[in-house]
Amino acid sequence: MKKLLNLLTILIVLTSCTPTPENVQESNTLPPIYPDYCDVTIPQNIAPLNFLLRADCEAIEVKAGDITINTRGNEAVFDIDDWKALLQQSADKSIEVNVSALINGQWIAYKPFTWQVVSDKVDPYLTYRLIEPDYEIWNNVQIQQRCVENFDVNALGHYEKLENRCMNCHTFANQNPQLSMMYVRGPGGGAILNENGILSKLNIPGSVYFGFSPTGRYITYSTQKIIPAFHSDPSKRLEVYDSESNVCVADMQEHRIFTSPLLSDSLKFETFPTFSPDGKYIYYCAADSVSLPHNIKQLQYSLVRIAFDEKTGTIGTQVDTLYQQRSVCHPRVSPDGQYILYTVADYGTFPIWHPEADLQMINLQTGKIDTLGIVNSAKSDTYHSWSSNSRWFVFASKRDDGLYGKPYFCYIDKHGKAHKPFCLPQAHPSFYDNNLKSFNAPELGKGKVPFDVEDVAKAMKKESVTFK
Repeated sequence: MKKLLNLLTILIVLTSCTPTPENVQESNTLPPIYPDYCDVTIPQNIAPLNFLLRADCEAIEVKAGDITINTRGNEAVFDIDDWKALLQQSADKSIEVNVSALINGQWIAYKPFTWQVVSDKVDPYLTYRLIEPDYEIWNNVQIQQRCVENFDVNALGHYEKLENRCMNCHTFANQNPQLSMMYVRGPGGGAILNENGILSKLNIPGSVYFGFSPTGRYITYSTQKIIPAFHSDPSKRLEVYDSESNVCVADMQEHRIFTSPLLSDSLKFETFPTFSPDGKYIYYCAADSVSLPHNIKQLQYSLVRIAFDEKTGTIGTQVDTLYQQRSVCHPRVSPDGQYILYTVADYGTFPIWHPEADLQMINLQTGKIDTLGIVNSAKSDTYHSWSSNSRWFVFASKRDDGLYGKPYFCYIDKHGKAHKPFCLPQAHPSFYDNNLKSFNAPELGKGKVPFDVEDVAKAMKKESVTFK
């Protein structure tokens, strides 16, 4: 009986062992992995790039540096401690990755690819909105913060806790988690201001898109009436436009609002304001008003700027135009002040539904425009933000299916060259296949914010601080 049990144990062990490569057939094609992590540049502090092989395979073997994964099925999941050690020893070096797969009884070794690891770290926290990619553009919204160094997620806003309200425009001051703001819309809503973990509710009339000044004393924001409409073009799902919009400045100390005739021209639409890192300019987008929605394709926004004096809180008297070849939105200046990153589309100001929407970058010292060919895809690429070291930016891309946005990270080296972007890694390689939410408006931060969804729910019950 004992011999029989031993024999059964041996048989179970033998049949459960994962096959190892033998009689391998070489392939000159890259492995069909998802997400596409072939030949990407990654920061030293990123979470494991877990992936799956888009093939009906019995087993796979992955070799990356001194790590070997040999497993049944088609998923490669790295041990996080082994991964961190690998990236630590590979800083400013490249890692060769070899993938082999057992398909129909035959081992196939795919063409190797590399991961270029850079010591320029990305800010460790990513805040984003999860939203259904449907016509109900705000239903069942969540705002989450994810640590990109691992897979920890913290809820900052959740529809179940906030009466299924719209939540948006979560933004940090200088990527600082101790000073941030987000909007909770609807009756009794407002801007939820976080100052070192103390939350207050602000009533800033009509405010939509905004950005902090370097000191945090001011925000510049747009006021607009946003109109969603079904598109007459069957190739497009939805069009969103402003029936009117202006740019204002709010003094966060004196609770005072002011603007300029140049920022509130009745013959123009002004939107998407943001401060330069030195506080000397407000960059924004401006378009000549047209009859909407009939002439939506003639709605062209230019990238412009106006001077601002943060010491005196005064707005300049001249508007400078930087770019007007295509319709511009979402300008963001790199923290070092060297570049401005923005989205271009054929027309309008809501590129999330425009498959032709691409990112571009202007060198503010030379005026040279980089069309970022290695970054953009055939689908919408937009909603971007910078890491505090100006070496990384994150953006939302619909490159997979044109419907669901996902966060992608792009490295800008010291020469200003953009590198192939990579998708936010997940603990489970099949996450994006099963996820039915779109990642929207990703924002990088230097640390974890000192509040959660319960704190936001409590802040919503407070009296609003009114701005005049």
